[in-house]
Amino acid sequence: MREYSGSVFLADCPARLAIEIIADKWAVAVLFALSREPCRHGQLVDLIGGISRKVLTQTLRRLQGYGLIDRHAGTGKVEYALTDLGRTLVKPIAVLTQWAHEHGAAVLEFQESQAGRSH
Repeated sequence: MREYSGSVFLADCPARLAIEIIADKWAVAVLFALSREPCRHGQLVDLIGGISRKVLTQTLRRLQGYGLIDRHAGTGKVEYALTDLGRTLVKPIAVLTQWAHEHGAAVLEFQESQAGRSH
């Protein structure tokens, strides 16, 4: 793989694309859900709390457009699965998830302390 020597501040920096993808909370949830096994649309709705069917459809289409997931239609059911490229995001998402488990409470405590100061 070629190393990118440009600045992350430039509009065409590949890091911006990665951030754009993972900044969407539903994209991360869908990718993580599909990291276990391929799933049907309804299974994903059940797995991912709070996502509507419409938003899930939009997210799946966006992730397909990035080449991160495939849509497989066969024998009356449609399944979604990670592509090889999509699987490369599982580890970074797991690292972010671990960070959230370790430091999420500290972030919430800070936010609560700041909310108390503004009153």
